[in-house]
Amino acid sequence: MVESDFTVQYGDAIAKAARHHARPDESKPFAYGTAGFRMNADLLDSVTFTVGILAALRSRKLQGKTIGVMITASHNPARDNGVKIVDPYGDMLEQSWEKHATELANTPTGEIKQAYERIAREVFKSENKEAAHVIIARDTRPSGKALVKALTDALDAIGAKYIDYGILTTPILHYLTRATNTKHDSHPYGEISEEGYYKKLAAGWKTAMQYKKPEGALTVDCANGVGADALKKFLKYMPAEDDESGGIKINVVNDRTDDPSVLNEKAGADYVKTGQRAPESFDGKPFERWCSYDGDADRIIYYFTETGNVFRMLDGDRIATLAASFIGNIVEKACLGDKIQIAVVQTAYANGASTKYIEERLKLKVECTPTGVKHLHHVASRYDIGVYFEANGHGTVLFSQNALRQIRKADPQSPAQLEALTTLQALTELINQTVGDALSDMLLVEVILAHQSGDGEHSIAKWFTTYTDLPNRLLRVEVADKNSFTTVPDTAERKLQTPEGMQGKLDELVAKYTSGRCFVRASGTENAVRVYGEAASKHEVDNLLQSVEVMIERAEAANRVDQAQ
Repeated sequence: MVESDFTVQYGDAIAKAARHHARPDESKPFAYGTAGFRMNADLLDSVTFTVGILAALRSRKLQGKTIGVMITASHNPARDNGVKIVDPYGDMLEQSWEKHATELANTPTGEIKQAYERIAREVFKSENKEAAHVIIARDTRPSGKALVKALTDALDAIGAKYIDYGILTTPILHYLTRATNTKHDSHPYGEISEEGYYKKLAAGWKTAMQYKKPEGALTVDCANGVGADALKKFLKYMPAEDDESGGIKINVVNDRTDDPSVLNEKAGADYVKTGQRAPESFDGKPFERWCSYDGDADRIIYYFTETGNVFRMLDGDRIATLAASFIGNIVEKACLGDKIQIAVVQTAYANGASTKYIEERLKLKVECTPTGVKHLHHVASRYDIGVYFEANGHGTVLFSQNALRQIRKADPQSPAQLEALTTLQALTELINQTVGDALSDMLLVEVILAHQSGDGEHSIAKWFTTYTDLPNRLLRVEVADKNSFTTVPDTAERKLQTPEGMQGKLDELVAKYTSGRCFVRASGTENAVRVYGEAASKHEVDNLLQSVEVMIERAEAANRVDQAQ
């Protein structure tokens, strides 16, 4: 039974290995969230060791399916790092297992064997002799190599088989996880290699871009992260720049992966989105297309300037509406509108104007979920085609098995229908359906803009004018304890439960502003709260957020007084 197979066989080895990765006595409690564990890299050694234990248990629980582990801190500074588990089909760790991750990470080193035994007994109801399989990747942070050692020490102790793929983007690790687990399926996800990922996306691009050519060049800010290396490798699989079918000139900037100090420094998707400004190195001319990846290349933001150096940003909301509109149109042209249901999934951070545009102009269903990719991905998977993007630029498009079957079996009755079906099929290859992927999403945007160009207007400017965003801003406020800010269940994190009484005050404040909307939620990765504000004018937004920041500071002061009494 479980006792003989897991507890006796591996418990002592885990306890012995754990002594080399001791949990710091002074550490604050760790919590596994949307991004896994993320913090200062100096605190991560013991945490990463426990993630190795859990990844092996998860694999055995799923009859030896391969589990992914990614070591990255995405858009955080280079001094930070993180670790997260990827489930067999490239999605996030099942939510019910997050509590096990948190328990193991917070277990004192001397008690790790007992915690392991307890979790093993809970998740295994009978003996399971399947070997555990894990694949690993990391981004370019200097701390990554040592954290991989902590991870593999745990995997060795628990008897897991593993492959270390080295430095990769987060989306490639997600791709490899699904590709590995579907290799025996009738329709495997793709070749199990980094090269296979590039080949799959490039093949989709070439098919979707038959007889199409993008307008002008695209400049990509890679945040000095791992996405720069991936993009340069990928371009070798693309058509020549002067090819009339899919040739595109891509300029790669902020690609200094050899200098960790500049990772995400005044560049990258998070810098552009939160500051609503171009990277510091931006030198684009009016209407030239630019986009920014984040540090691990799972987010993307587009932008350009108009004459007079007016900055225009196209964030995740804009990408979602562009994708939903285009895909909806080709589904209709493919005569599949009555067989395939499309929906757009957003979070509370989505601009109110985008939601209105999707519902009233595109006539598509919109669902709102709590912040976090795991929530959006889960809801999007309920639909035949689910388009999900967070405003920060993280998102993708999911195609259900029913949608894929309908596309494959359709019998075109006209050249127009054949073209639509061919494009739709190409998108299922071009889009990384496992997770938000800056490179894949960039290709999707470029395909759509190329298909929609030709009327003399700059394609990116035309995209920007589809609707007018309500002025908005995201504010980060550091707090003593982010856990004192909780939200009411089933409100998609739009209503505060604690501090008590704060939501009522917030509602009264928001009511004073035209088209006002505001919510406060704890950050999933930092000891801070995020405040989103939206109103009819920029002045009103700034005023609203300033008032909310004061409100938070007063709540913090009141909390300190309560604790002192």
